Amino acid sequence: MAIAEVVTDLQLQEYEYDRTVREDIELFRSQANAFVAGQLTDDQFRAFRLRRGIYGQRQAGVQMVRTKVPGGRLTANQMRHLAHVADEFGGGKGHLTTRQNVQYHFVPLQRVPDLLHLLADVRLTTREACYNTVRNVTACPLAGLHPEEPFDVQPYARRLAFSFLHKELTDSLPRKFKVAFSGCPEDCMATWINDVGLRAKIVHGVKGFSMTVAGGLGPLPTEAKLLHEFIPAEDIVRRVEAVIRVFNVHGNRKNKNTARLKFVMRGRGFEWLRDAIEEQYQDILANGGIDMPDQVPENFGGFQAEAPPLGNGQLLPMFPQSQAFQEWQETNVLPQKQPGYAVVTVRVDQGNLTGDQMRGLASLSEQAGDGLLRFTMNQNVLLAWVPVGALARVYGMLSELGLNGARAEEISDTLTCPGAYSCNLALTKSMNLGAALADIVRNESDPLVRRLRINISGCPNSCGQHWIGDIGFYGNARKIDGKEVPYYLMLLGGSQHEFGLAIQSLPARLAPVAVGRVLDHYKSNRVEGETFRAYVLRHRVEFFKQLTADLVKPPELAPEMYYDWGDDMAYSLQLGRGECAA
Repeated sequence: MAIAEVVTDLQLQEYEYDRTVREDIELFRSQANAFVAGQLTDDQFRAFRLRRGIYGQRQAGVQMVRTKVPGGRLTANQMRHLAHVADEFGGGKGHLTTRQNVQYHFVPLQRVPDLLHLLADVRLTTREACYNTVRNVTACPLAGLHPEEPFDVQPYARRLAFSFLHKELTDSLPRKFKVAFSGCPEDCMATWINDVGLRAKIVHGVKGFSMTVAGGLGPLPTEAKLLHEFIPAEDIVRRVEAVIRVFNVHGNRKNKNTARLKFVMRGRGFEWLRDAIEEQYQDILANGGIDMPDQVPENFGGFQAEAPPLGNGQLLPMFPQSQAFQEWQETNVLPQKQPGYAVVTVRVDQGNLTGDQMRGLASLSEQAGDGLLRFTMNQNVLLAWVPVGALARVYGMLSELGLNGARAEEISDTLTCPGAYSCNLALTKSMNLGAALADIVRNESDPLVRRLRINISGCPNSCGQHWIGDIGFYGNARKIDGKEVPYYLMLLGGSQHEFGLAIQSLPARLAPVAVGRVLDHYKSNRVEGETFRAYVLRHRVEFFKQLTADLVKPPELAPEMYYDWGDDMAYSLQLGRGECAA
């Protein structure tokens, strides 16, 4: 095919994509206006709204809007648009999620269409970021940079994400469906907790992936099963579509609490699931299915036809080096496989960024990087292609933005969902507990303790991925002497590849005390070379129950026990209709 024909096909594809997006936004505007006018009921409007990434909050009259970032990668210009959205619609703030999305809160419903058009200007969308759809396709943020990766997975993640967007098959499933790509040996995207996990490998010179299916967290966590040791990279859309087809037919549409693919596997067995998927795959080969494009539209998933010039950092102001800079360099900087360049992890406490910080990061990525921002599963931002000689200047600019925190991805860098700050399902304010726990371990000197991770969810649904933290918590509540008290169930020993062990529920205000006891015992009683999980398994659940038994229901509750972290009024359990459950 001639080059001119290829360009024409891509331009036509881009035109059709943009037209579809704009028409869908205006359709949403008309439906939102009809709802506000009382012409549609809440039940009639809900599925339409959710499919477009617009969630109700526990506060009446405002919405949470979730923006997809395919593969967790976007351009500096897209980041500036996200900053504009934050300032214009989201109270000056955006929140990074564990699925590499960006969420905004407290957006009035009738302002949402203008927000969506602003995102569409740079080919960002909220479509199918929520609801019973193929959610944001996540991918290793170190793709193209990690010294040990088989190959860069980002192009395949983008193409798969684009293939399933705005498709009839994928936007009204029995429940959500999650796909993750990983290229690094550490599997930083935890592919095994996804409905489909794809890990890069090369066999006999052919690029491809191992493929796992039916993983998931929530109240009943399930480890994915290996479906294929190897599939060629060009076959991923057909293979994933086959899984989606089986899920679409056999997922439980009557009870969303047992609707995920993992429940199909639990009910029918892995062998049945494997055979049903293969049957659908053979049908796709014989009769066709969803095609994977050779290319995606400009800016989709951070794709740029021509890479921008690398910034050298020379225009950044000079900053004196300090002890704080040295610690930051030790904990937040990794060499990338291209000599002379480094990857900088920008610590974003609990994923919360202001519009000014977003703009600052966009500029920094251009002045001392490759003009791209990469979101991690742990709610941080990566800057890549940073010249090693410019690190001091980059640190100085991050200091001015209030983003120069060291010890990224360590125990004090807690991971949390928004919790009862906005979510109808949440029982507790998980972000406030995250801040309280970060405070008690902020100056931890033990290197093995510093490597641990704390994950917190405001309810059992695991948006904060509490099952895979070394220390995990999820919110619940109890009544003591007739008064409601916020509690958290504590888990210990989780990891990227193993679920934590449930210990027991503790009052929210005493969770830091429990963490302190566990860490003190760990430091005094661990065995040489023993992982934290091995330490937990050796001492068993019953030991940790006894270690914290006196905290479960103290003889007399101090007044603050009736207050959740960060609250100035007594706790009251308030639940709305669940929509978020990311």
